Amino acid sequence: MYKMIYFLLVPAITLAQEKAPSPESILQKVDDNMIAKTSISESQMVINGKRNSRTITSKGYARGEITAFTEYLSPAREKGTKMLKLEDRLWIYSPSTDRTIQLSGHMLRQSVMGSDMSYEDAMEDRRLNRMYNAKVTGEESINDRKVWVMELNAKVENVTYEKQKMWVDQERFVPLKQEMYAKSGQLLKRVILENVQKIDGHWYPMKMNFKDMLKDGKGTDFIVTSMEFDVEIPEYIFSKASLKQ
Repeated sequence: MYKMIYFLLVPAITLAQEKAPSPESILQKVDDNMIAKTSISESQMVINGKRNSRTITSKGYARGEITAFTEYLSPAREKGTKMLKLEDRLWIYSPSTDRTIQLSGHMLRQSVMGSDMSYEDAMEDRRLNRMYNAKVTGEESINDRKVWVMELNAKVENVTYEKQKMWVDQERFVPLKQEMYAKSGQLLKRVILENVQKIDGHWYPMKMNFKDMLKDGKGTDFIVTSMEFDVEIPEYIFSKASLKQ
């Protein structure tokens, strides 16, 4: 991120940095926890509005980091809406119009059903190690859990967020907090991750609060009600034909 020339200067190494594994190995372990060969999940998205909140339930299927299918189950207004991600392409099927549209460009920055999550957020499942250079900047505590504080700077061009700050649980290698920044340094989004459970060998947060920092409100709670990793998923699920089935 910064080009600096050192002449007879040795930067101080903090105790936290001495004890921490390499940033690359930390990100590798985070990726291994958060991404599996396949996964099937059921979840609730609680969108907290100014006066009230509404809950949208869905079932999701994922294969690796580039393929995902989501079907919304309730409420009635959203039931039957489906999303399919194949690499960098995203299609949405709406049962009310019986139409499938592909989202691209600036449309991906739109909110998912009025939540604090954008379609870009929903699509960004690539491994952190592939997108960012990282360094450990310190050590803190979150809810009595020791965490490494990490700075992530994009090393590829097509990333949703140019910079991230991440607080990673030192024992379980799961982020407990994330901040996402624009290239200018403006804080765009904050995520608080809670209720970490071990499922099929993966440590995984079962509750995440996404907060768009450019909007008022309490953010959107994404609550995982069931999760299975490394399960068999029929191939047809990840096809455009499945959108209208």
